[in-house]
Amino acid sequence: MMQPTSALLLVASLLAALPANADGLYTKKSPVIQVTQKNYDQLIANSNHTSIVEFYAPWCGHCQNLKPAYEKAAKNLDGLAKVAAVNCDDDANKPLCGRMGVQGFPTLKIMTPSKKPGKPRVEDYRGDRSAKAIVGAVVDRIPNHVKKVTDKNLEEWLSQDEESPKAILFTEKGTTSALIRALAIDFLGSVKVAQIRNKETEAVEKFGVTDFPALVLLPGGEKEHVVYDGELKKQPIIEFLSQVAAPNPDPAPAKPKDKSTKSSKSTTAGSRSSTVIDDQAENLKPTESPDPKVEDAPESKPAQVPIPAPPIDTLPTVEALEAACLQPKSGTCVLALLPEPSEPDADLPSPAKEAIVSLSEIAHKHAVRKSHLFPFYTVPAINSGAQTLRNGLGLAEGAQTVEIIALNGRRGWWRQYDPSDVADYSVTRVESWIDAIRLGEGSKAKLPDGIVVEAEPEKPAADHDEL
Repeated sequence: MMQPTSALLLVASLLAALPANADGLYTKKSPVIQVTQKNYDQLIANSNHTSIVEFYAPWCGHCQNLKPAYEKAAKNLDGLAKVAAVNCDDDANKPLCGRMGVQGFPTLKIMTPSKKPGKPRVEDYRGDRSAKAIVGAVVDRIPNHVKKVTDKNLEEWLSQDEESPKAILFTEKGTTSALIRALAIDFLGSVKVAQIRNKETEAVEKFGVTDFPALVLLPGGEKEHVVYDGELKKQPIIEFLSQVAAPNPDPAPAKPKDKSTKSSKSTTAGSRSSTVIDDQAENLKPTESPDPKVEDAPESKPAQVPIPAPPIDTLPTVEALEAACLQPKSGTCVLALLPEPSEPDADLPSPAKEAIVSLSEIAHKHAVRKSHLFPFYTVPAINSGAQTLRNGLGLAEGAQTVEIIALNGRRGWWRQYDPSDVADYSVTRVESWIDAIRLGEGSKAKLPDGIVVEAEPEKPAADHDEL
């Protein structure tokens, strides 16, 4: 088992060895905020808002596949939380990626503000890589500075710092929406925000509320309250509350405006003013991905379509497996023993797909660099040799999981890739394992008898023609 310090040094060296590439996946028109080593603290660490940050490399196939869903999530979370990305292939950003413990691409981390300014809570996002799942996870982590009040404690809340402005949301729902929480963050320290149910009749009558949801602003002191009568969307509400206090400045960069829509007052799914105040997390549905021909392509040249790495070779039969890797003179081979499909025509499970793609990307990268690397193969479950290997090496029975192993018939050793408890088959983690083998680091186990095919004895030369 590699020591943590050695692993971190190896990851840092691998990140440093990656070729510089300043061209990231996301354009300036993307709803995803592009974060760098220089502005990370300003945009993310010091923000009062929750953020999700993707650490990626442009050449990573998984990152390219994630892009449409991630941009959908960014549109749905606009005005509620930050959706950002860091290009770890850029030399300037590699110290940040190393400091954040990035060991594979893409790595998604959710940053939630804590009581210590500039030191948010950081946790890895391990959910589905879909817009809906990402939005749900981020919404759940938006801090809640909204006070729930009832008829019994309303007066007590109102009497606290009577000169300060306050806002009360009257709603039929018991949960606190993502938008009202975001508004409370925008005015944190200047406008206190509360929420009260429509069934609290004394409060409803006190402020003359007849329709729900409704927002009431109390300017402070002896000034009369004002019932908001505009659209229940974020930007108009910010303007309404701004008459008593300015919102906290947010350091997120302003998004470029589309010149074609300057004269139009209609809102889009990605605009801040399109978020309705009573939306709940489950109602935040992904919008359509922007048309790359319209939004993503640079004006001076056509958009480039990422080319996936070519697949690695497959050993479909026992004979092919033995000939390639299990001879007494065979060198090092890396084998991905694939699981049995749950149904005859079913797709491989996600971990197996990720393992294949990672090995393909590693092999392709070394091929492009013309650096020597031992061969990689996939071994499908229909190849009886795969189960023989599993049994002989003491791997999990039933072939329900993918196993990556390296073995050397000539020297008689083998080694198993450990994906850890989270089934991590990311490019960086698998490549770290591959590099350790190349450098002769780490322990190897002795191949059990019977794995390597015994060489057939040479037949004596015949002294006459055989019939």
